[in-house]
Amino acid sequence: MNSEFVIGLAGRAVYTILEASAPMLVSGLVVGLIVSILQATTQIQEQTLAFVPKIVAVLVSIILFGPWILNTLIGFTYNLLNNLHQYIG
Repeated sequence: MNSEFVIGLAGRAVYTILEASAPMLVSGLVVGLIVSILQATTQIQEQTLAFVPKIVAVLVSIILFGPWILNTLIGFTYNLLNNLHQYIG
């Protein structure tokens, strides 16, 4: 097991985590931007107003993308455990 192999494995792990977390992050970002634009146009300066829509958007994205995220993480883990003999030694 050389350094390129470890770096490649770590890169795949980071990519999988980014891929799995992207739907929640993007939905929170989009809803946060929309709420911020609405606050700026209506001149409402309440900071706590943006939290509830963001939380709802993240929960909805977890419900919608949950099976896909689970399949992605299961696929990575299955590949990792099936090739465990290559990682040892």
